[in-house]
Amino acid sequence: MDEKMNIRPHRLTIDNRNSGSLTGIRDVVSFDEKQMVLDTDMGLLTVKGRDLHVSRLTLEKGEVDLDGTIESIAYSSNEALRKSGESLLTRLFK
Repeated sequence: MDEKMNIRPHRLTIDNRNSGSLTGIRDVVSFDEKQMVLDTDMGLLTVKGRDLHVSRLTLEKGEVDLDGTIESIAYSSNEALRKSGESLLTRLFK
């Protein structure tokens, strides 16, 4: 119940598939120039593309701006991530 009260507004804005602005971001799970995985209040968000670059990251406000060629965007469930209480990277390097 408390988790629902902490949900920030989630917004995804893409301009001409070359730049994007996202809000409602909890954490950056992974990032490289071909793929970004973000933990959002609406689930895990995977952004795939070419030459991806984070131009601004403010986790305190839950905001990310990115540049590059955006080829796909997909949401998936993050319930397992939240229930485990640890990030995906932490679980990968155990």
